[in-house]
Amino acid sequence: MNTKSVQHEAVQPELIGHLGATHELMAAKGLPRSLSHLIELRVSQINECAYCIRMHSNEARKDGETSERLDRLAGWRHMPDFSAAEKAVFAYAEALTILERGADYGALRAELRNHYDDETITLITTCVSMINLWNRVQISKH
Repeated sequence: MNTKSVQHEAVQPELIGHLGATHELMAAKGLPRSLSHLIELRVSQINECAYCIRMHSNEARKDGETSERLDRLAGWRHMPDFSAAEKAVFAYAEALTILERGADYGALRAELRNHYDDETITLITTCVSMINLWNRVQISKH
């Protein structure tokens, strides 16, 4: 039995490259890197993707995020470190990651709209979706 992991980026570089280009497009369309880092790290924590947690923590620090905020991200609901806008994003990101039957997506969108326009909400949704995809690609290599 061959249990060696598949190196997806080596066997399908064009496909994986297109997925990576989505992040560049999100940034070009206006998703702040600071917010993208926090989304990617929080979703990676939920999905327990060690590779992505390390990568997004390091990238966030390189782009100026503080270690204190990154250390407190898992408990964001109870921390004063995060703005109401960031907390709305984290609640939405968690709901799209965990997919509980009783989730009230309408209420989550309404709270996002208190802080962001629909274009930004689309970028946030894409970011959450992409990091969930990347987590699964990386986890498939375990």
